Amino acid sequence: MTLRKRANRTVAVVAFDGISPFHLSVPCAVFGEDRSAGGVPRYEVVVCAAETRPIRTSAGFSIGGVRPLADLRRAGTVIVPSWRDPLEAPPPALLAALRAAHRRGARVVGLCLGSFVLAAAGLLDARRATTHWSWAAEFARLHPAVALDASVLYVDEGDILTSAGTAAGIDCCLHLLRKDCGAEAASYVARRMVVPPHRQGGQAQYIEAPLPAGGTPDRLAQALDWALRHLDQPLDLDSLARRAAMSRRTFTRRFRDRTGTTFLQWLLAQRIAHAQRLLESSARPIERIAEMAGFGNAASMRQRFARSLGTSPAAYRREFRGG
Repeated sequence: MTLRKRANRTVAVVAFDGISPFHLSVPCAVFGEDRSAGGVPRYEVVVCAAETRPIRTSAGFSIGGVRPLADLRRAGTVIVPSWRDPLEAPPPALLAALRAAHRRGARVVGLCLGSFVLAAAGLLDARRATTHWSWAAEFARLHPAVALDASVLYVDEGDILTSAGTAAGIDCCLHLLRKDCGAEAASYVARRMVVPPHRQGGQAQYIEAPLPAGGTPDRLAQALDWALRHLDQPLDLDSLARRAAMSRRTFTRRFRDRTGTTFLQWLLAQRIAHAQRLLESSARPIERIAEMAGFGNAASMRQRFARSLGTSPAAYRREFRGG
């Protein structure tokens, strides 16, 4: 994940006939509201379309006041929030506009079936990408030059991002906000939207029932809540399994069912996120923050930041302290 503040905070969202109101609303909800009271910088959101008439939605109502595709030229981020039919070729004018936006340096994003549009434009060739799991086989057939990963919630390739279905679009947009403005800004917006600031795991956990039956998930949730309050302490799978009153094997299986990831991956992500918040919101020494986040020492935290975020704790603090 490359961390940098974007100078161009104009977000262009591509609409089209038959668009789902929910898909259209996701980037508008994350970037389009004034949250300056929470220290979140203002973005300008413009909705653009190839059609010149009011856009008809899948819910039966129409949307007027949509801007022409030419307005994509002034956007720093261009988002295609979905597509009406993965088997339908997008309009040539839209594909040309997306290619032009990418050539001039805009960040281009395909949410859910919007990844089909980016692939049709040739922007995903030889790159990793994802889409909704139910259309993954068709995507792979239509776009063999793309390295499809249907197990994740979103893929960040730097200047091009793609996400899995529906709610994963929120995850991807919050990730963009986190890259631009820091973890505190993304957490603030997530709290206002009443969604998790960062979900662990991938969409594989949603292909089948994500939670086992019975009361076990409550014990698991209580154990994970306890772990989040004690990140500064040594934590391991066996101690958490005992706290959840499960065997190691049962805990491991149900943890993956619940989160879609391993315990060690989850724990590392939580410690990094906690360190990010402390770096942004406090003047504590980096050595102390490393201890509070459970890394033990600054050297270990620097190593983890370099591998996961592509930056150092000191550089992250300089970039986002007070942002």
